[in-house]
Amino acid sequence: MTSPNESDYSLLAPGPVNLHPEVRKALALPMIHHRTPEFDKILKRVLTNIKTVFQTKEDVYLLTATGSGGMEALLVNTISPGDKVLAIVSGKFGERWADMAKVFGAAVTIIEVPWGEAVDVSAVEEHLQKNPNTRAVLCQACETSTAVAHPIKEIAAVVQKYSETLFLVDAITALGAYPIRMDEWKIDGLVAGSQKAFMLPTGMAFISFSQKAWKFIDQAKCPRYYFDVRKEKKANSAGETFYSSNVVIIRALDVVLNLIQAQGLDKLFHDIHRRAEFTRIFAQKLGFLLYAKAPSDSVTALTVPSNMDGQKIRLQLEEAHNITIMGGQDQAKGKIIRVGHMGYIQDHELVRLMECLGHTLRHFDPDYISLEQVSLIANDAEKWLEQNP
Repeated sequence: MTSPNESDYSLLAPGPVNLHPEVRKALALPMIHHRTPEFDKILKRVLTNIKTVFQTKEDVYLLTATGSGGMEALLVNTISPGDKVLAIVSGKFGERWADMAKVFGAAVTIIEVPWGEAVDVSAVEEHLQKNPNTRAVLCQACETSTAVAHPIKEIAAVVQKYSETLFLVDAITALGAYPIRMDEWKIDGLVAGSQKAFMLPTGMAFISFSQKAWKFIDQAKCPRYYFDVRKEKKANSAGETFYSSNVVIIRALDVVLNLIQAQGLDKLFHDIHRRAEFTRIFAQKLGFLLYAKAPSDSVTALTVPSNMDGQKIRLQLEEAHNITIMGGQDQAKGKIIRVGHMGYIQDHELVRLMECLGHTLRHFDPDYISLEQVSLIANDAEKWLEQNP
């Protein structure tokens, strides 16, 4: 029931994630210069193929920055100091984006959503009815700190009624993990991160803007230099990036996009959903509760037993079993653990996670669950995977 190699390290966090073997090979290749015909061909392929994941006909721009840099880029290219911005805050990353908007001088109104819950679309609609001059609505597709999936399609349908309002979406822990249809849903700004469903190292953000958003980009008066998307647009049209290209990650991204193209988005989404379903089913058999009332397929947050500490559980899992998951942040610290479902995850890792979680619970409370129960759950987990390919 355990991994074929007990020394295997499983990275089952919400990001970064396990790298595909072909990605590892690409990362190990000798360096090439970013102003060469060889790299130009790679960049051209990537800029074309990444549109498939964004589900857009618009250009996608590659930034050497973490996802937070991409969130900043969406803001500074579309808003001006004094603009009204509505921020949906349901966790740590919603708070971060609202704080960014304040730093750049926006007049920010916050819809506070209890941690673990999704926003009520009617609250967004009511705010825009009263404030039709709102420049932007900010929302996470998946709030990583709580594993909640917000109703992005429904919010977009509300925002698109307002010609002066943009819908900016942080899909860093969502894009490539489950459907986010930029064009069809009329999302105006979308950001993804390399270290999530794109199964690459941390270090790049990918952003795209709708035609509606481009009407505001030249008018925006926020200070911007490195993140000025107009420079990148001009350089990309000439087959280059404006600044030095992140050759290593872009070359690996080329590999990932080819893998996605070969299997198709539907199969990719199916595999991640399957891992999420598996985790939700068997973690509850171990006595965990689901923390998110609208759970995301990209990451699952689990409320730990009341007599235990989530931070200690994740530390024990890492030190004793060589498996990395994440704990809670801020108000959820110690109360939850978070398991990621993106990246290169094999079935034996999923079974081993449940088995080792069972042993970890016994480590803190031998009476909580018996060895026999742990073994039965692990056996059932293996059968479930076989029956649900």
